[in-house]
Amino acid sequence: MYQRQATFEEAVRSALQQHYCDFSGRASRSDYWWFVLFGFILGAITGVIAGFSETLGGILNVIVGLGLLLPSLGLAVRRLHDTGRSGWWIFISLIPLVGQILLLVWLCQESQMTPNQYGPTPHVENR
Repeated sequence: MYQRQATFEEAVRSALQQHYCDFSGRASRSDYWWFVLFGFILGAITGVIAGFSETLGGILNVIVGLGLLLPSLGLAVRRLHDTGRSGWWIFISLIPLVGQILLLVWLCQESQMTPNQYGPTPHVENR
């Protein structure tokens, strides 16, 4: 078995169209980190716009932030499911520094290559 890595387009489309507010199932590491990159790029664009027009940039920043909030949370929960952890572990990030580092380590871990209680392994292909 081989876990195929999602492309940037697949990851963003999946998070915004198919799993917009989905907290069940699993998300691969590539799905999660491509979407994080997408959010970073949108944040940089709104930051540049804020440099030219503070009002317009602020409004765009709030709209983008609110629009990406639910998919980001859902993707993080599904990523935790992919490592075999409950989605409730996302709240460990509320512990300053230690909790945030621990959550980052978990989000960077490889997927469990066998189906677990949250569903089958995403993007698996037989070679």
